[in-house]
Amino acid sequence: MKKLFYGCFFICLSVSTVSFSADRVGDFSLLDQNGKFHQMSWYDNNKVIVLLAQDNSCKEVHAAIPAYDNLRSQYQGQGVQFMMLNSTGENDRDSLIAAASEYGIEIPILMDESQIISEALGVDKAGEVFLFDPRLFQVVYRGPIGDHLAVALEQIVAGNNVTDAVVETTGCAVSYIAEEVSYVNDVAPILADNCATCHRERGIAPFSLNDHQSIQGWSAMIKEVVMTRRMPPGQPDPYVGKFLDAPGLSASETRQLISWIDAGAHKDGSSDPLTELVWPDTKWQLGEPDLIIKVPTQEIPSTGVVDYRNVLVPLTELTDDRWVRGTEIAPGNRAVLHHVVTTVLPPRNADGTSPKGANIIERNPEIPTIAGYAPGYKYRFLDENTGAKLKLGSSLLLQLHYVTTGRPETDETEVGLYFYPQGVVPQKRMSGGNAASFDLDIPAYEPNFEVSATRIIDKDSHLISFLPHMHYRGKSMRFTAQYPDGREQLIFSIPKYSFNWQLTYYLAEPLFVPAGTKILAEGVYDNSVQNELNPDPSANVSFGEQSWNEMFFGVMAWEEVDQTAWAAEEF
Repeated sequence: MKKLFYGCFFICLSVSTVSFSADRVGDFSLLDQNGKFHQMSWYDNNKVIVLLAQDNSCKEVHAAIPAYDNLRSQYQGQGVQFMMLNSTGENDRDSLIAAASEYGIEIPILMDESQIISEALGVDKAGEVFLFDPRLFQVVYRGPIGDHLAVALEQIVAGNNVTDAVVETTGCAVSYIAEEVSYVNDVAPILADNCATCHRERGIAPFSLNDHQSIQGWSAMIKEVVMTRRMPPGQPDPYVGKFLDAPGLSASETRQLISWIDAGAHKDGSSDPLTELVWPDTKWQLGEPDLIIKVPTQEIPSTGVVDYRNVLVPLTELTDDRWVRGTEIAPGNRAVLHHVVTTVLPPRNADGTSPKGANIIERNPEIPTIAGYAPGYKYRFLDENTGAKLKLGSSLLLQLHYVTTGRPETDETEVGLYFYPQGVVPQKRMSGGNAASFDLDIPAYEPNFEVSATRIIDKDSHLISFLPHMHYRGKSMRFTAQYPDGREQLIFSIPKYSFNWQLTYYLAEPLFVPAGTKILAEGVYDNSVQNELNPDPSANVSFGEQSWNEMFFGVMAWEEVDQTAWAAEEF
């Protein structure tokens, strides 16, 4: 075994007797300084993950970087992943980017804003190194950079146990927030705001979390899905833009919830706020529609692949032209209905031909866009004084995608339409489109295949929303505005894309983009065996409609600044 010698890089700012436990920490996920998502279980094809506890202001960390980078070079290609872990609760991403630049090496610095992961690992000093087993989810060594770490890495690479697993370290002390957490005052409101909407009777989740007893019973699972950021689903990068009702917990909420669970998930007080929640007694998120369109009953076989179904539904219930302010789809059978894409077909032309419709991919402001459906889809009304005309004689063309469950099923989905009052003509129209790529050729076993597409906004507009769409190999997507004056601005990022949740993200404040702005959508696909949802890592993947194929759509909605073209429109 090659023996490595390193000088001591640490001034004794804090020295403590190291306590160590090989208890299972559990899987966890964090974003790095560049907004990239890292989940420990994704690295389980490696032998170990090396984590250097990092602090921007700690001189000992700066002094240790050359030796740390030398180790990284030495073990490259041997199943050893090197990262840093900011354990101070730092929430300034720019400062971490600056620190990485000062270090002079390209390495992920994981941001543990809540400090939950750091506390679970037992981090008490910046400059300490932790060797984390990504299969057992436990620490197998902790100590300084030096001979002991070199020996531990050699033993792990050789497939042996670490003989000296705990070595005392000097470095910069890491402190943690100590606070009393109340179920009634702290935890229940977090669960009500982030979980209960789905986890309730008639909700889309498979079980209810509607009282303390159920929360306590599911507490271990709740901790796991929060630590891995699997729930709440579809979390955007919290450092890029501000969005209405964006899923995700703040650092404080995460810390309170996990600390409460670790303390036994006990209840205080005589009341239970979760039992007092009241939900609308209707299947419609927006309330009872003005007009309900029943889709013909669909029969789904027990097994096999169900081709996409295109069902034409004439709007015979429509008695005159109406201005639409909102739409919603109520799935009849969530177990089999994967998604619905709707297209409005206006009345046929005088020569009998059908005019071009509008759908979720290309929105024509002269034709209303009827909402689609996918798991987790949240519906909302159009902004005030915004709408589109649904003309008498129009029809809906529904693209229905079903999956099988092992037994014959039926689906009776409904479409709800919400109108402005008769005689009210909204003055604004929504437009939209997408940055799309149809020329996909994703190699087999490729973990990071990059795709990009652009869309030019040809008139001064305000961006309203984003909807990223890929399939099972989709890993991440981000949108960047490239302005005519040469400036660039990252405006939306979904670091961990999930095909199971097709969500639309609405900006808290519309973003002005001048005419000629180019929106660049960039996506990454994971076609490797590390992607647990991958249908077949050995397949080269191209564009296609079925889930085992792939798509790349960066869908956007916007409102043109100049609305004078619509202001005079009447019935």
